[in-house]
Amino acid sequence: MPTAGVAATARIVARVDGRGGTALPVLESDGPLALRRTRGSGDEARVMLVGAMSGPLGGDRFAVEAAVGEGARLRVGSAAATIALPGQAKGEARYDVRIEVAAGGELRWLPEQLISARGSDLRMSTRVELAVGARLVFREEQVLGRAGEEPGRLGSRLTVVLNGRPLLDQEVTCGPGAPGGWDGPAVLGGHRALGQLVVVRPEFAERTPPPRVLGESAVLTPLAGPAVLVSALAPDALRLRRVLDEVLVELESAA
Repeated sequence: MPTAGVAATARIVARVDGRGGTALPVLESDGPLALRRTRGSGDEARVMLVGAMSGPLGGDRFAVEAAVGEGARLRVGSAAATIALPGQAKGEARYDVRIEVAAGGELRWLPEQLISARGSDLRMSTRVELAVGARLVFREEQVLGRAGEEPGRLGSRLTVVLNGRPLLDQEVTCGPGAPGGWDGPAVLGGHRALGQLVVVRPEFAERTPPPRVLGESAVLTPLAGPAVLVSALAPDALRLRRVLDEVLVELESAA
């Protein structure tokens, strides 16, 4: 008999500790979403998301919530790629990320890739709410299928809000059942890996990096606020990461 999917929500809260560092008063793991604090750097706290089980599978409902307080600095990564897989439960899986960063807070959200395996059906939604003066580095990478494999269906929406006003709101759907043309020249153009990098810095209000093309399949676009968006395509995850890493180093060295 089909089984019900797994529901799990992991929570992170970062606050200044009063000693020049960042404390984590809330670090709640749940089910397959295991959070581990790792060695930080300076006043930055670091958290690693460790998948304790396979998934998300069909019917699963995963969520990660993170809140960064005033003056706190948090870096979130993952120990390995997340693989969306088909499951016994019917229906799509969901993976929701909800992030809040207060004024003067900084979040570096740098997980490993999300891989859409054949037969999977995943809907991912990320919403980032920033106060004025918040800093953000947000990386998102998606790979369509494992090596030599057709992808599953993957829908992803990213919304970034600054001081209550939309900074970025975009959505893409790929794989079987997606609107026609998703793999055509106007969207992926035959590439298997897609990613984006959102960098929000208060100093961009005075001097925003200009728009430009980055190689053959990546572009940097200033947003209507102190932020830039880097969108990239690549044949595989390795080359996608290389493009995003190079532009992030360049943006941070110029700050």
